[in-house]
Amino acid sequence: MTNAADIIARRLYDAGCRTAFGIPGGEVLTLIDGLTRAGIDFILCKHENAGGFMAEGTHHVTGAPAILVATIGPGVANAVNVVANAEQDRVPLIFLTGCVDPAEAMTYTHQVFDHGAVLRPIVKASLTAPDGAIAETIDKAVSIAMDPPFGPVHIDLPIAVAASVQERADVPRRASIQPAAPVEGESIEAARRGLAAAERPLMIAGLEVLTQGAEATVERFARDFSIPVITTYKAKGVLPESDPLALGGAGLSPVADTHLMGLIDASDLIVLAGYDPIEMRTGWRGRWDPSEKTVVEFTATQNRHFMHQATTTFVGDIGAGLNALGAGVTPRRTWSNGAPAASRQALAESFRIDEDWGPAAICDEVRKALPADGIATVDSGAHRILLSQVWTCDQPRTLLQSTGLCTMGCALPLAAGAKLAAPDRAAVAFTGDAGLEMVLGELATLRELKLPVIVVVFVDASLALIELKQRKSGLKNVGVDYGATDFAAVADALGGVGINVDNRGDLANAMQAALGRDTFTIIAAQLPRGAYDDRI
Repeated sequence: MTNAADIIARRLYDAGCRTAFGIPGGEVLTLIDGLTRAGIDFILCKHENAGGFMAEGTHHVTGAPAILVATIGPGVANAVNVVANAEQDRVPLIFLTGCVDPAEAMTYTHQVFDHGAVLRPIVKASLTAPDGAIAETIDKAVSIAMDPPFGPVHIDLPIAVAASVQERADVPRRASIQPAAPVEGESIEAARRGLAAAERPLMIAGLEVLTQGAEATVERFARDFSIPVITTYKAKGVLPESDPLALGGAGLSPVADTHLMGLIDASDLIVLAGYDPIEMRTGWRGRWDPSEKTVVEFTATQNRHFMHQATTTFVGDIGAGLNALGAGVTPRRTWSNGAPAASRQALAESFRIDEDWGPAAICDEVRKALPADGIATVDSGAHRILLSQVWTCDQPRTLLQSTGLCTMGCALPLAAGAKLAAPDRAAVAFTGDAGLEMVLGELATLRELKLPVIVVVFVDASLALIELKQRKSGLKNVGVDYGATDFAAVADALGGVGINVDNRGDLANAMQAALGRDTFTIIAAQLPRGAYDDRI
């Protein structure tokens, strides 16, 4: 005999979960108790939105589903942004919420609204845990969240059900699914003929490569067939960016696109490996015509976005699909005109890191200081677009960000979750001053957890990306500037260490000192206005 909360907790523990995040309320106390007794640490954060990003940070390190816990009403409402982010960024988030019992809800209205109705547009499923079928409910939730494409699943747990004794705690789980390769036939044979004949092949790899664990296969395939690789921001590092075949990340920078679109236009074969265009700006819509060149797509789910089309689409396992495509095909020399190498050099020239001081210099100094296995996170804003071009990743999942929803306030909690799951790896969060001001309370969470996360703030007292767009549009300066915050003083007040820097030498010294501390550090890097002009 055991209660529903215990069953939920044990099943999540068996799924690999070791940490849950959130803010308790009376409706989830039994659930939190069950999580704790099952061996899943409950981490108190200062806002549910940040808690969801912390949970995502742990997922990127462990591969297990992320867990966010919220109480009834305002707790659920606070989490809507991060749940939407999980849907767009393909994060398997289990969102556990408390609710009043159905009979009580008939007449009791305080804090009560229909959680499922609010969340259904942004989750893969919203379930209410029924008395007598708790194990089935949580197993179904984990299964749905981890099925391609990954995404959030909501479970509403009524107060009485959480504490109710369950007679059936153990039921068979679903058998593991084996990777599905393309069926042998004319479609895969035609794709192989296209690969065998291609003189200018190109690969675009996206976030589904990560969710399906196909990083090693992508790297091997690219090298076997000498195929240059463009990645989305989320997929940076699936091919080490020190490799001559790596063309870096793409997504939001028109400057980078000027060098990459020419390669796409010149290619005679495009291999789309787990490429989800949810990460891309509108300039990538309909970029290629599959009637004019061979476009072979390997994807987790059917293309319903219509942002691009392919000659042939194979829905299934990305790694198995690439292995099937290359089977029996003899590699040949590619790109005899040297265009990819020229584009790689042009990108380096456009995104120079040898400036005396500026946003690229900040990225360069931190990159040089951070260990190879260090984890960086970056918030949304102008700094993120620049950093995604100049920051080199030689391993996947070492640069974390919100790429589908592009939401602000994610970098600090993502870094906190990653550091919590991988305490032996350095973690640095890059954020704009506006993004940090959204989540200042989570600095106290870093203090309480004794997490030595390094927070690098690009300080220009402006919403730099929006101000730049506003100015280029000839509009008046409205709603994009604000007073400067002394972030170093804030760090000191909240139990960390704060440092102001305005040159490379001081930044390098600050990074070395921060890497040796046992508390968090804020490095406030001062920048002039217009620092991103003509840079992104």
